[in-house]
Amino acid sequence: MSNNEQNVSRFDLNLAFILFLFFCVSCIAIYSAQTIGQYGENFLVKQIVWYVVGSIIISAVMLLDSEQFQKLSWYLYGFGNFLLVLLIVAPPAIAPVINGAKSWFKFPGIGSLQPSEFVKVFLIIALSNLIAKHNEKYRIRTLREDFFLLFKMGLTLFVPLMLVMQQPDLGTSLVLLSIFSGLVFVSGISWKIIAPIFLGVATIGGSILAMVIYFPAALEKYLGVKQYQLGRIYSWLDPYSYSGGEGYHLQKSLLAIGSGMVNGKGFTNGEVYFPESHTDFIFAVIGEEFGFIGCSIVISLFFVLIYHLIKLGLETKNDFNSYLCVGVISMVTFHVFQNIGMTIGVVPITGIPLPFISYGGSSLMGNMLAMGLMFSVSYHYKRFMFSSE
Repeated sequence: MSNNEQNVSRFDLNLAFILFLFFCVSCIAIYSAQTIGQYGENFLVKQIVWYVVGSIIISAVMLLDSEQFQKLSWYLYGFGNFLLVLLIVAPPAIAPVINGAKSWFKFPGIGSLQPSEFVKVFLIIALSNLIAKHNEKYRIRTLREDFFLLFKMGLTLFVPLMLVMQQPDLGTSLVLLSIFSGLVFVSGISWKIIAPIFLGVATIGGSILAMVIYFPAALEKYLGVKQYQLGRIYSWLDPYSYSGGEGYHLQKSLLAIGSGMVNGKGFTNGEVYFPESHTDFIFAVIGEEFGFIGCSIVISLFFVLIYHLIKLGLETKNDFNSYLCVGVISMVTFHVFQNIGMTIGVVPITGIPLPFISYGGSSLMGNMLAMGLMFSVSYHYKRFMFSSE
């Protein structure tokens, strides 16, 4: 077999085809969304450009193997945190405050860049390396070693989490926590430690939600919760009472998806207008124009992607690669659940885009960077399997 044939056989064609289907869905949905809204830009062309850039990122990342990623892990982690610090101290001309959050670097003539989208992936690499090294060093595990690992993982999470919360960016903070939680579950830490911690977190979360409803003034005074953040909770619980403010997007989203019914109104036949339909609320556009059937196809496509990544994580013989897969699965799964959930009123609105479908260069490049890791795992794992060396 020639080198070219070997390279093709090692390339994950199934994952590439899944991403191509996402590309098609994204183009269709964004084109339709920008015909509904009163936009002066062609977001479809820009999204195609970002997909091309993302493909280049995948090609570059795929060339590195797990050993190289482990060597680079803390450098990438440090670089990501440096960008977050730089974002906080940068002047408004470079890092403007948009919708109450200072989350983007703005480059005239080019666009904006959101560092936190890349920090998510850098955190996955750093935590995966940390767990792999710890488990390699401590073959015989006790509760002491498990507590030590949890402490190191928590410290690694703490720095980017605090920096992201300073922006403030609740959505990204929740994604970082979901990545951390997913990796804790598979890290080998005893359930004697995990169960009480997650039970405590769930109790605290429920208590905070109760305080939002009954004692909002206390949250504002003692925890520094902003009024607009409380408004998102209230509008989630009762969007129609807040239809003129925080509940506007959710009300319009529910109207769009509900009016699509089973078959939808047809491509570019959407009638419900609301801002940002091409970004965070792209699923509402799909629901209105393609109905329950279209929504089911999109959700099924995400299930296929996650299944493929789970299979890849189980097949690889490298622990670090398996942790990478778990981290990426946790990130994508939470993004999908949160985005679709907020468009149908299941969870509060947090401004998280739908992976691979919503318009956005930073989000798409961050997700393509994560997919580059998955292509790398598949590419080098297959070489290990079939190598004659």
